[in-house]
Amino acid sequence: MLELAGIVSDSIVDGPGIRTTVFAQGCPHHCQGCHNPETWDFGCGTSMEEETVLQIIEGNPLCKGVTFSGGEPFAQAEGFARLAALLNVRGYEVASYTGYTFEQLLQGTPAQKQLLSSLHVLIDGPFVQSEKSLELSFRGSRNQRILDVKASLAAGKAVAITSSRWTGEY
Repeated sequence: MLELAGIVSDSIVDGPGIRTTVFAQGCPHHCQGCHNPETWDFGCGTSMEEETVLQIIEGNPLCKGVTFSGGEPFAQAEGFARLAALLNVRGYEVASYTGYTFEQLLQGTPAQKQLLSSLHVLIDGPFVQSEKSLELSFRGSRNQRILDVKASLAAGKAVAITSSRWTGEY
């Protein structure tokens, strides 16, 4: 079961292409300048089964990727890991934003590690107001990284995505 702030079925700002963005409700980070402060409080979202979210995603035949945003998806790691597994079986590219760093997640809970291993792309790190840039693709501040999760896990360290699909260089 997931506690959600909402779902956007046709996002073009949370990753390349037409994506579905699933917004977690609840965030422990409370970054100054956050663009979704209404998602900070826990316990006030809409509860949804992972299979119901999957049906919504599959309802858009143009969608090839799904992005988890927030709130903080890793605060609900078990549910988001189940959803990611369902999406992976169906061939979706799965990305997630998080206020944690990759290195912190490597030391995280078993559920957080499971969610991490179920992703293709991780945009990590808290939003930092002093590093804000409107010139960055799919990130809000310069400290945030767009990581290739599979390569990062294999290397045991953060590996940045260099694909122009994610860096915005077309």
